[in-house]
Amino acid sequence: MIATGTRIKMCGLRRAEDIRAANAILPEYIGFVFFRGSRRYLSPEEAAALRGGVAPEIRVVGVFVDEEPEQVAALMAGGIIDIAQLHGQEDEAWLRRFRALGGGPAIRAFRVRRGEDIRRAEAFPSDMILLDAGAGDGKTFDWRLLQGVMRPYFLAGGLNPENAGRAVRELTPFAVDVSSGIETAGFKDPEKMRAFARAVRMEGEKT
Repeated sequence: MIATGTRIKMCGLRRAEDIRAANAILPEYIGFVFFRGSRRYLSPEEAAALRGGVAPEIRVVGVFVDEEPEQVAALMAGGIIDIAQLHGQEDEAWLRRFRALGGGPAIRAFRVRRGEDIRRAEAFPSDMILLDAGAGDGKTFDWRLLQGVMRPYFLAGGLNPENAGRAVRELTPFAVDVSSGIETAGFKDPEKMRAFARAVRMEGEKT
């Protein structure tokens, strides 16, 4: 049964066994990475093949960096992804074009280093926002910067089974987003995936 508290997003899935593990856990979201500079990159064809095995309860998020809105909208129209997650320089004009093309929900990611970054994120007209350390080094940012955030957000950056419960307890984010924190030797680890989900859901049950 999917939790009703803080949601879970497991990102960077790229193998059939990753999908099978996710289906057993049922996070609310999984992520496919379409950025060619990532070692977790999937081609649209690879993503389409994996999507066919995803449990219907799970929503698939496509992760992009400065991709053309036409390409993102096409992946959504083709049923390969349900939500777009934007990590580049996509601005309000990009978002307007995407919506004009029939694009659906969009998450805009923001790297958090100072309070100004939070204000920019809260003002951006995407459907959802993601607040991230942004350095890709598996480290968290200063969570004290999130005090007073009024808008629901995905929390990312350095999360793992050991600190996920604390993140939920201290911040109560809309969702927690994990990738490298559930990997061993560069690949998704089913035990770490289960441990992460367990930590989030156990903490959610206390609230």
